[in-house]
Amino acid sequence: MVSEHASPLAMLGGVDAGGQNVHVAELAAALGRAGDEVVVHTRRDNAGAPRRVTFAPRVEVDHVPAGPPSEVPKDELLPYMGAFADDLREQWAEDPPDVVHSHFWMSGLAATAAAASLRIPVVHTFHALGVVKRRHQGARDPSPPARIAIERSLARRVQRVIATCSDEVAELDRMGGDPRRVVVVPCGVDQRLFRDTVAPEPRAPGRHRLVAACRLVERKGIGDVLQAMAAVPGAELHVAGGPAAAELSLDPEARRLRALAGELGVADRLVLRGRVGREAMPALLRSADAVLCAPWYEPFGIVPLEAMACGVPVVATAVGGHLDSVVDGVTGLLVPRRDPGALARALRGLLENPARRRALGEAGARRARRLYGFDRIAASTRRVYADVTAGRRPAVHGRKLPA
Repeated sequence: MVSEHASPLAMLGGVDAGGQNVHVAELAAALGRAGDEVVVHTRRDNAGAPRRVTFAPRVEVDHVPAGPPSEVPKDELLPYMGAFADDLREQWAEDPPDVVHSHFWMSGLAATAAAASLRIPVVHTFHALGVVKRRHQGARDPSPPARIAIERSLARRVQRVIATCSDEVAELDRMGGDPRRVVVVPCGVDQRLFRDTVAPEPRAPGRHRLVAACRLVERKGIGDVLQAMAAVPGAELHVAGGPAAAELSLDPEARRLRALAGELGVADRLVLRGRVGREAMPALLRSADAVLCAPWYEPFGIVPLEAMACGVPVVATAVGGHLDSVVDGVTGLLVPRRDPGALARALRGLLENPARRRALGEAGARRARRLYGFDRIAASTRRVYADVTAGRRPAVHGRKLPA
């Protein structure tokens, strides 16, 4: 696997550390449990990091020297992908893998450059598409200008694209990708960690608790949630994500959210938790009356799965992977993006109805167990690997998961 900026070893919650890190880590570990040997190549961002680190049984993380051995924002990594590819090519020439699975567009660029002369098949997962990001962020999109053209090229060059949701299939088709090369395999959830039997975190009585877990960036929609909170009295919002709690005062988005909460009169009901360790997340989710996922766009969205696995109802914007994972009115509620009024109405109705919350949570837990365990996701991914190494075309492409 190639995951240039999203290491399985990274601390989650930072601007560039989120769902992709989780997916790569859990997929690699599940493949290792099934008996495969996996190396995850990621860029070295710490001078003290050893070249190879054992991550899980039969899984190693390889820290590739490319660019400065320090943290670099992912949108500034493109100039180092040539060196990244050269290192991969040298390694693979000596010990060729059966298949390469690249994650994110710059990983795909490096992986295809390294694998081409060695005739190693490449499977690619975009995790996010530049055309979608540009559509929603416009001039504020910090991606390199070449991103969209490179992604269009990758969609045509790799042996298979693994899309994480049906919405991505449609985007790839509009980009000119070959639909015969696209297979839908969703992201998954660690069902050993996220369970509906976990004891909830203690909470003070008298208020409903809403929980959001995301990176602290504007597009995650926490500002929209705060506007909705003004019309949902008696509820407090706990936000997990961003830097450590002691460093939140230095974070621009945390400062913006606190200022907005003050303007809206909900400052006493906003709790920015900062970075929450992964082991502590199930108890926090289980303590919620509802988990909120309100991004403007979302390539997949792992938090809804984690909440569902914990038996907690989800209120999510009807975007991207949420359209596949959250069954509206069955496992949670879907609302239009950037619509605080609709979000407030959904929350009021849900918080006033404990029986409905319980029913949605129970249905979500069943759906998560049935469809989104990582051993199942790994088995589906491995079938794609087997197809490309055997030169077969996929039997089904662009298939949406059953409800």
